Amino acid sequence: MKLVDEAEIEVIAGDGGNGCVSFRREKFIPLGGPDGGDGGDGGSVWLEADENLNTLVDFRHQKIFRAQRGQNGMGRQMYGKGGEDIVITVPVGTVVTNVETDEVIGDLVRHGQRLLVARGGKGGLGNMHFKSSVNRAPRQATPGAPGERRTLRLELKLLADVGLLGFPNAGKSTFIRAVSAATPKVADYPFTTLYPNLGVVSVEPHRSFVIADVPGLIEGAAEGAGLGTQFLRHLQRTRLLLHLVDIAPMEGGVEGVSPAQQVRAIERELGKHDPELLAKPRWLVLNKADLMFEDEAAARAREVVEELGWTGPWFLVSALGREGTWPIMLEVMAFLDRLRAEEAEERDADAAR
Repeated sequence: MKLVDEAEIEVIAGDGGNGCVSFRREKFIPLGGPDGGDGGDGGSVWLEADENLNTLVDFRHQKIFRAQRGQNGMGRQMYGKGGEDIVITVPVGTVVTNVETDEVIGDLVRHGQRLLVARGGKGGLGNMHFKSSVNRAPRQATPGAPGERRTLRLELKLLADVGLLGFPNAGKSTFIRAVSAATPKVADYPFTTLYPNLGVVSVEPHRSFVIADVPGLIEGAAEGAGLGTQFLRHLQRTRLLLHLVDIAPMEGGVEGVSPAQQVRAIERELGKHDPELLAKPRWLVLNKADLMFEDEAAARAREVVEELGWTGPWFLVSALGREGTWPIMLEVMAFLDRLRAEEAEERDADAAR
């Protein structure tokens, strides 16, 4: 299924039911008074995160969601029935924005998490509430309040621990195949990956992380060139970026652009889209070592690292031959474990204050 990661919908909560004007009329009870009941509250609209969904494609077909109106009040002090709420399921990782105010209403990051996006109107009061010593027969009631109405923008940001980035044909899809059970399409032409792929890397029982293969970026992606502008958002939640580079660009690759130039070009795009992306931990993965002799590949890798002045971790691998990929996964798992331990310590320290 094609991943759709942005949608716009309209949500309309139910109006409250009107209050009732009614008087008690029973045989042998000459002094019947007002007995009009209240209207029922209108139904509300909720969003709920569901980990079994991974796309917003359903909202291409249905864009308007309307909750039920509350029933009107009735005589004999009978209240109207409240309208039923409606619950709209969305993928985990959905950010909800009010289109009119451009305000982020909520961020659904856990399975089962709910967000109220349109509150139902309050039911009107019946005339039984208006009787007094000077107004024994009130003929007034209030109408139900209208339910809230909003236009929402839903934006899906994948929840992945590690993001793969790089130029088209850098070997990201092959890499994610090598280290996880994900099976993205692999071919020797640019933009083979048309939507993000998620894979789970299981290092050992109860120790795993999620890795995302994001469509290839090109220079100008932040301004809308290529496919990158649609998917850069998926890197925002990641804790670590693996920057894949083809150390031997050939025909079908990025001709005329050296590996170091590719790295610098993508760094510029990350900075333009969101400077925080550029500040994330990023490791360099020099791929396609199988296209050279071992000594030649090692020398080429050192040249690229020196040209970049790279000071962080870097690796030389062959994703196609699965050579050198698993040690990276072990390093990534250790890195994530350290991050989680530090976060747990911070939470404990905050709780102790």
